[in-house]
Amino acid sequence: MISLTPEAQIKVSSMLEQASDGFALRIFIEPGGCSGFEYGMSIDSPKQKDHFTTISNLPVAVCPDSYDYIKGSEIHFDDGLSGKGFEIRNPNAESTCGCGKSFR
Repeated sequence: MISLTPEAQIKVSSMLEQASDGFALRIFIEPGGCSGFEYGMSIDSPKQKDHFTTISNLPVAVCPDSYDYIKGSEIHFDDGLSGKGFEIRNPNAESTCGCGKSFR
């Protein structure tokens, strides 16, 4: 299960309000970044093979290839003066880079 902090819930809700009906927060990983894998997020329509769930009334889709890497993660959003935007706090990551956007 993936969780969203209250700050992330507010931001994702705002993003989904501007999207087409039926869209969801898509969370994925792809090869790259400083540490081997890079996190990605988008607003997209769920695919048939996705792990699909609702978190705090927000639709969330994770592709099957990414799910095992990010299950148990917490997604946070920081928009303060030195905010980084979205941050994925992943308990499965062996290490992360300094920017927090990639992991191994």
